[in-house]
Formats: sequence, structure tokens, C-alpha cells
Amino acid sequence: MHVALLFPGQGAQTPGFLHRLPEHAAVQATLSEGAGVLGVSLEELDSAAALESTGAVQLATVIAGVAVARALEAEGLEPHAVCGLSVGAFSAAVACGALGFPEALQLVRVRAASMTRAAPRGYGMAAILGLTEREATALIARVSAHTPLYLAGINAATETVVSGTEAALEQVIAAAHAAGGRGVRLRVSTPSHSPLMQEVSARLREALCGVALAAPRIPYVSNHRARVVGTAAGIADDLALNVSQTVRWHDSVTLLYELGCRVYIEAPPGKVLSDLLRRCFADARVVALELVPLATAIAAARR
Repeated sequence: MHVALLFPGQGAQTPGFLHRLPEHAAVQATLSEGAGVLGVSLEELDSAAALESTGAVQLATVIAGVAVARALEAEGLEPHAVCGLSVGAFSAAVACGALGFPEALQLVRVRAASMTRAAPRGYGMAAILGLTEREATALIARVSAHTPLYLAGINAATETVVSGTEAALEQVIAAAHAAGGRGVRLRVSTPSHSPLMQEVSARLREALCGVALAAPRIPYVSNHRARVVGTAAGIADDLALNVSQTVRWHDSVTLLYELGCRVYIEAPPGKVLSDLLRRCFADARVVALELVPLATAIAAARR
């Protein structure tokens, strides 16, 4: 049975999540390597204070993803495909052999710093639940006529994500409630996946010019194109652009399903991607490593 390995983005992090990763030699080696590359301690990445910084969140999330991917590989389980949501794309690129781990961390450091500079204050993201993409888009159009607001992601048939100013988020959440849905602020302080991040994409393109990438050894699914990317140049393009493009997660996991994937393993932190998958595909076997031992995930994949 085909297995897809999924990597989350920002928003699901909780204090100490790096310290709760599976006990495995490959995990410990990856944590040590990541801390060494960055010149920090793990406490500087996943403490409550550290997670107030988008930089620490993004770096810790990528480290967690690579750590569990390496542990699974060490146990003889290589996925048939990988896909990452937002910054999770960097973990996916490492897991499929297209990008080195140290290079991924340096790129994510550039990404996070550039995001903070591009929108330092007064911006954020929210999820709109219970409304279709068409309904949510109509609300966005109404609000954005007065203050910046953008469609940042389509997570499911009735779940979208928006990015914009604090005022815009308040307005669209109120409008969603009035329309029969609801809005929830996300723990993200930047307007990711919107044109406001084009400067970040440009900076990443520059940084990627000095990085050697390889063609992926297994399918890598782009989170904003919802297509398989099979070349080094294509992955470099994807990593640069995904921060300023709408994430089409629902289409991406649908593609994974069409590729034959029926087992989905979600890397920490959180279980957001697992919850979305269960709502989409009743016959999928979904495992969030935040909640179960590594051995349970491996058994689910081999059953």
C-alpha cells in the first residue's frame, strides 16, 4: 500500500514539541545536527518564549519533519511520495533527497527573517470554516475593497485560509459568522501565501542560486501547484514561490490519493493535516506521529 509522508506548516506548534519527538537514534542525531548548524540549543527553538518568533517556529518545524523522516527511513520505511504545507515543503524537499538538511535550515532562516521584515506588525492569518471556496472568496472580495485581504489557502471543501491586516481579519471573521460559517485566528503573525510576501520569494530565489539541489528520488508534490515536481530546478522554484502563492492543500492531497497513496503519516507538530485527510477520504489510513509511537506508524504502513 502506498504511503505519503506529510509535513505541517506553522500553527500547530506547542512548547517542547521537539523534546517529545520519538525516541530514536536518527531523531537524536538530527536534533543535534540541527542545533549545531544553527548554533542554538533546542530550548531556543521550542520553548514557549521561542515559539513567539516565526523564525524559531519555522526552523523547529523543519527539524521535526526531517527527524521523523530519517527515523522512518532508518526503520526501512521510505514513503512513496512527500508533500509539505507551507514551510513543511522544506522538510519534504529534504525527505525526497532533493535538498540537504543544513541547506534547508539556512534557507528557512532566510525565509523567516524576510517574512518578518516584509510584514513586521499588524498582519496575520485566519481560517474560515463551514463555507465553500466560492463563498469565502466573495467575503474576501468584499473586505479587500477596504483593507488588504487575500485567499491564502484551500485546506478542504469547506475550509479556507486568509491573510491580511488585523482589521481585515476581524471583518472577514465577522462576515463568516454572519454567513453561517465561522472564523478562527491562526497563531501566525505574518500574511503568508499572499502577494504581500513577493519580496520574500525574491529573496529566496537569490538564496537558492547558491544551493545545490537534486532531482527527487520519490514524487514531491507542490503545495501550491498541486502537481508532482520532478526536477531540481522545479523544486527550487517551488520553495521560492510557495510563501507568496495560495496553498491548494485539498488539491494536493487529492493528487496523492490519485497516485495510489492510502496511508498518510503526518510529521509533528500537531494533527491538523491528519484531521483534514480523514474528512476527505474515508478509506485512508491516517497517522499523526504527534499522537502515536513510531512503531505504530510503521505497522500501519506495512499492514
